[in-house]
Amino acid sequence: MPYIYDWPAIIFVCSLILLTLSAWMGSCFFSRYRNEDTESEFDLGVIQTATLTLLGLIIGFTFSMAITRYDLRHTLEEAEANAIGTEYLRADLLPASSADKTKALLVEYLDQRITFYSLRLDEEKQALRAQTEKTQMALWNNILPYVKSQNGATPALIASGMNEVLNSEGYTQAAWWNRIPIAAWTLMIAIAVFANALVGYGARNYMKNRGLFIIFPLIVSVAFFLIADIDSPTRGIILIKPRNLLSLQTTLQSQPSNKPLSASH
Repeated sequence: MPYIYDWPAIIFVCSLILLTLSAWMGSCFFSRYRNEDTESEFDLGVIQTATLTLLGLIIGFTFSMAITRYDLRHTLEEAEANAIGTEYLRADLLPASSADKTKALLVEYLDQRITFYSLRLDEEKQALRAQTEKTQMALWNNILPYVKSQNGATPALIASGMNEVLNSEGYTQAAWWNRIPIAAWTLMIAIAVFANALVGYGARNYMKNRGLFIIFPLIVSVAFFLIADIDSPTRGIILIKPRNLLSLQTTLQSQPSNKPLSASH
């Protein structure tokens, strides 16, 4: 399901406009209710400080959530490469005909997983997912006769490795769907709006220093942009490159089929 925070640039523009308007409204409309006595000024300073501190904490926690999800996607990409590489090695334990077909399917599956990291459009992702499911079924059906007909540790090892290959794709997809909740975005934006309104409310010469008072909305908007960009797996600037899968692809292409694959994969 597409969300507005799938487009970090839109988040930046909308945030900058909304927060700038909030500061302007705080200065032009709400400041007329201000009192000039010293106690009111002190109370306003306390409220502004508390609100800005809360905003900073919320932005920090949300940024941490985005980084955690980003790191998890990196970890799962590495796990996928290891699972495919390990099963490619174990395919040599199969009968010759099944081994060759399994290796060919694993190479095809590897190409599909690399393509997964480069697609941006939802329609393309759906088409690739259908192809990936067919390849997964072909991989499982190819080893199934041997696993059923044989007893011992070897068939169990092959089945376990293939199961890990198939599961790793599901874990990766789940991590890409695991995004910062919309409730967290709503809370963070609401606090940012109130914080900017308070800044405008407390300004004495807002109209004379409009450029200066745009700095705070700009900084907060940049923070929102960075959070949305890191949290977006497909449409941001900071994307996850499948380095481990690409490295495995290079290794498989450069080695003859009868040469053992590096254990690092």
